[in-house]
This record gives sequence, structure tokens and C-alpha cells, in this order.
Amino acid sequence: MKMIHSSKIHPEVKTLLSYATSEKKVEKEYSLYIACPERVLYGYTFAQDTIGCIGIVKREANQCEIIHIAVSPAYRGKGIGREMIRYVEEHHAFSSIYAETDQEAVLFYKNIGFHITSLGEKYPGVERFACLLNCTT
Repeated sequence: MKMIHSSKIHPEVKTLLSYATSEKKVEKEYSLYIACPERVLYGYTFAQDTIGCIGIVKREANQCEIIHIAVSPAYRGKGIGREMIRYVEEHHAFSSIYAETDQEAVLFYKNIGFHITSLGEKYPGVERFACLLNCTT
């Protein structure tokens, strides 16, 4: 894993971020990683290709929030998402890691050890979930 901080977005990273947010927002979200020191974007590489990324924002009280996480479709289900979260946990001294997600990804977070709480229907017809991992560093 390595920190991504190039001023120009690499096409692989652009594609990965499009899985985690709408394609319309990718450029704006990437520019926030470059401009805001509390935001950090990491890339997961395999055979010199970036096949995963995780973006976090450092919050108060030594907490962080995962705001983007994505793995290339061909590599999903191989533990890469879990590895990226563990990397963040091991390389920072966060007291907790938070993520908000939808029904599609809630089991992923639960299987890693996150505590899941329903936030209800935040958008019409879409239930959202708060996922919280208390870190033991």
C-alpha cells in the first residue's frame, strides 16, 4: 500500500474511485485528497497495477472515517478490502474507524469486526448503516 498524492489523477485510481462514488464526483473528491491534509488516499497495488484504494478522513478525538473504499471487480472477494482497512488500523493510532454504507456492503464491514447500526432510510428507499470499529492499538 502506498499513499496517493499526485496532483494528477491516474486513470486506474479514477476508475476505482468511480466504484465508491458517482463518476461525476470523482475529480472533485480526488482534488479534496490533494488539498486537505486531514484526507489521505492509499492505493493497493498488485503486479504494478493499482487494484484497490481506500480514502480516509482524520477526525477529532483520534478517529477516522472511511469515505471511499474500492477494489477492482476482478480482485473482489480476495480479502483486499480487509487488508486495506487493517493497513489503516496498523499504520495510524486511531481509537476508532467509522464508515457509512448501504445494504450491499454491510456484511463486509460486519465480517471484519465493525459494529453495525441502522441509520434508517436516509434517502428514499435506501437504508444506510453506521459501521464502527474500535481499534486496540
